[in-house]
Amino acid sequence: MGGSSWSDTVYRSSVDSKVKSHGTAFVHDAAVRSGTASGVHKDLNPLGVKMRESRDSDAHPESNAIIVALDVTGSMQGTPRQIHAKLPMLMGLLTLKNYIPHPQILFAAVGDAYSDSAPTQVGQFESGAEMEGDLSKLFLEGGGGGTMQESYEMMAYFAARHTSIDCLEKRNKRGYMFFIGDEKPYDAVSRTKVKELIGDDLQENIPTKQIFTELQKKYVVFLIRPSQASYVNSPAIEGPWAELLEPQHILHLDDTDYIAELIAAQVGACEGTIDAAGVAADLKDVGADDKLIKSVSTALSKGYTGGAIAQVSGEGLTTSTKSSVERL
Repeated sequence: MGGSSWSDTVYRSSVDSKVKSHGTAFVHDAAVRSGTASGVHKDLNPLGVKMRESRDSDAHPESNAIIVALDVTGSMQGTPRQIHAKLPMLMGLLTLKNYIPHPQILFAAVGDAYSDSAPTQVGQFESGAEMEGDLSKLFLEGGGGGTMQESYEMMAYFAARHTSIDCLEKRNKRGYMFFIGDEKPYDAVSRTKVKELIGDDLQENIPTKQIFTELQKKYVVFLIRPSQASYVNSPAIEGPWAELLEPQHILHLDDTDYIAELIAAQVGACEGTIDAAGVAADLKDVGADDKLIKSVSTALSKGYTGGAIAQVSGEGLTTSTKSSVERL
C-alpha cells in the first residue's frame, strides 16, 4: 500500500463528502452507534491478516513506515478526531518541511481485549488521503475494563509479526511507532486472545517485555501520554512503560490537540532533519499559536533529540520479498 501522494484538496473533499452524507467523518462509528453496523470494520479487522505492507513505489521510491496506535477507550476516545482534523498539518510537516522522505502512515486503534468488542483495529500503510478513509472506519468504542490496563501488547504483537516494511527489509532502517495512551499494557500477550482476534496459533503466552523487545527491532517506538488523560504521572502506569521503553521515548504532552505536531517533530528529531528550535520555527511558519509551539517544544525537549537513530545493522534481519507476502 501507500502508492498515492498526499493532497490537502483530496483530504478536504473526502471529509466534506462524508459530513454532508452522514453528518460526521467517522462514518463507521456513527453506523455502529445507530445499530446499522457492529464492531470492527471489515477493512480494519486484523483477523486472518498475514501482513500489512509498507512498500516502495514509483511515487515513493524510499518509503518510511509509521504506525500511530490510538487508545480509543474512556477519556482517550476523542483523540482520533483530533488526529483526523490535523492530518494536513501532520503531512505538511513530514513532507513539505522535509522531516522524513515518503512517509507511509498506518492508523490503528487499541482497546481492551478482555472487555471491548473492537479492541484491535488496524488500517493500511498509506501516503495519501486514503489514511483519512482508514480513520473514518474506526469504531471509537470508549470502553475499557477499569483495570488501568489496555491491550497495547496486542497491537505490539501485530506490528512486530504482521507488518512488512521496505525501509527495514531493503535499507536496514526501522520504521516509527507511536502509542497514544494513558494506561499500561497487560503483562503478557495472551495466546487465547491472539487466536481470537488475529488468528495465530501460539504455543504459549508471550511476556509483554519480550514482544516489545521484538517490536523495537523493527520500529523506533514511543508512547505519548497527554496530560488530559487518566492516571497522569501515576507510578502504577509509568513504571510498567519504563520497563518497556527508554525514558526519552515516553513523551508527556499537555494538550491532546497537539499530538499530530508532536509526532511529526519527534520523527524529524529521530531522522536528524530538525531540532527543537527548527520545529518551533516551522510551527510558527504554518500558523501555530504560542501555546502549541511551547507545548510541542517542551515535550520534544524531554524526548529523544539526539539525531538519526532508525538505521540498524543488517545482521539478523529477516527480510521478505513482495511475492512472498499475501496482501489482505
